[in-house]
Amino acid sequence: MIEFFLNAYKDASTIQIVLEFVAFVFGILSVWFAKKENILVYPTGLIATIITTYLLYIAGYLGDMMINGYFTIMSIYGWYNWARKGNETDNLLITRTNNREKIIGIALFFVTVFVVFGIYNFFDYEIKKDNYIDIFASGIFFTGMWYMAKKKIENWTLWILGDLIVTPLYAYRGLGMLSLQYLIFTILAISAYLEWKKILNNSQNLEVQK
Repeated sequence: MIEFFLNAYKDASTIQIVLEFVAFVFGILSVWFAKKENILVYPTGLIATIITTYLLYIAGYLGDMMINGYFTIMSIYGWYNWARKGNETDNLLITRTNNREKIIGIALFFVTVFVVFGIYNFFDYEIKKDNYIDIFASGIFFTGMWYMAKKKIENWTLWILGDLIVTPLYAYRGLGMLSLQYLIFTILAISAYLEWKKILNNSQNLEVQK
């Protein structure tokens, strides 16, 4: 297994390896800060997604590149959303999605899938079996990122699902560090879901007591 991991980098440049390691570290930090409801999730996430977008671009994985490009945009929006000032009741709290937000999430998933598929065709890229997987994962991650910006607990359910899909995908593609990163993401996402659920339950209990 170690040999498989190392062989993926035998032809990689030093700069590429360093960039992937930096993205690896800041990506994990970002998920950790998200778990703690710490706004540093967004600046650390920006560093990770910008670097990863570049690495996936030079590797030719359009679907994955678009995911991370979108993460970059949504990180700026989420940063603004989480940082809004106001009195205590105006602060963004952890909540569940309502019916309207569920419909928007489903629509966003399908729009993303069709857009990414269309871009592959537009640039005349050969769509292989693994590309269909990352197109599907794109829809999951796009929706999950939007839910995170809104502090909806369902974002973690989508992250867990998406991480479980792309972890073996990146290993198959020889992107060992990214595969390991998403494996760690899966563990952190499960932990974060449990932590956010506890916070949500406590806040709901307080509302009932009032």
